[in-house]
Amino acid sequence: MVALGGHAIVPQGAAGTAEEQVATIERAMGGVAALVSEGSDVVVTHGNGPQVGNLLTKNLLARHVVPAMPLHWCVAQTQATIGLAMLTALEARLRAAGIGRPIVPVLSRVLVRRDDPAWREPTKPIGRFVTADEAAAAMADDRAQVWRETSTADGARWRRVVPSPEPIRSLEADTVRMLLDAGAVVTANGGGGVPMVEDDDGRLVGVDAVVDKDLAAALLAVELGADRLVILTDVEGVAVNFGGPSQRWLDGMGTVELREMAAKGTFGVGSMAPKVEAVLRFVEATGHSATIGPLERAADVLHGRSGTQVTRSNATVGAWQ
Repeated sequence: MVALGGHAIVPQGAAGTAEEQVATIERAMGGVAALVSEGSDVVVTHGNGPQVGNLLTKNLLARHVVPAMPLHWCVAQTQATIGLAMLTALEARLRAAGIGRPIVPVLSRVLVRRDDPAWREPTKPIGRFVTADEAAAAMADDRAQVWRETSTADGARWRRVVPSPEPIRSLEADTVRMLLDAGAVVTANGGGGVPMVEDDDGRLVGVDAVVDKDLAAALLAVELGADRLVILTDVEGVAVNFGGPSQRWLDGMGTVELREMAAKGTFGVGSMAPKVEAVLRFVEATGHSATIGPLERAADVLHGRSGTQVTRSNATVGAWQ
């Protein structure tokens, strides 16, 4: 299971045009192609923050002209567009290597609980920063939206926040398994998956939320019986005191020590912490190892030659929590 960070699609500082995204996805697929070329069965998941943010901006600007689309629809739309670009880029890479495996993007839903505590306290920032007047206008049009004031380099700005409930089941896991058995390379659970809840009649209903894509990747990896979870990002791995004068990269860690460090808030809440939690859950649930490392050395990350490798230590294998 390979989870690609958002910067694999829209690097920091990029405008996010279609041409830029295609170019960065083509580079990212080079790393995935290297894994496939070694004979690995690969499932790829990806972030979608910039793309969903763009769609929400269009919603905001055009809400008096055309109906705004719900957030879970926007997640589905980004799965399709990113999946198309990945399909085209990976197909070309594999063809050049003489590999003819099918590549299949799967529109993926993830089940979340209706009583998840996240519904009471939206925390996930999404979309662009706006002025106080723009935020007030958006909330007046849709009273269900929550916007919060945030300090930025440009001064205090406002940004929408949404719930981020826990993923409890990947609804397309059986489809992904069938495709893997047929020899396909699959993209699934993009952007964390489209969040769904069950209503009183057991019917699935889409909800406006964002599921953490690394947690969704770890869940799907457990469900599929994957023997490795690899989270590819734009840094060397997990670090202590990241960005500071005493920064220290972690090469190999046991789950007990790493979980203790995470509990102390060692890792950035909005950046590395979800990745650390994802690998911990996977390793604790399966006993297999997981690695967080740089995209440009994907094959080395897979084989433990680069990045931070996490292995189970001093604990029994347990169920997904």
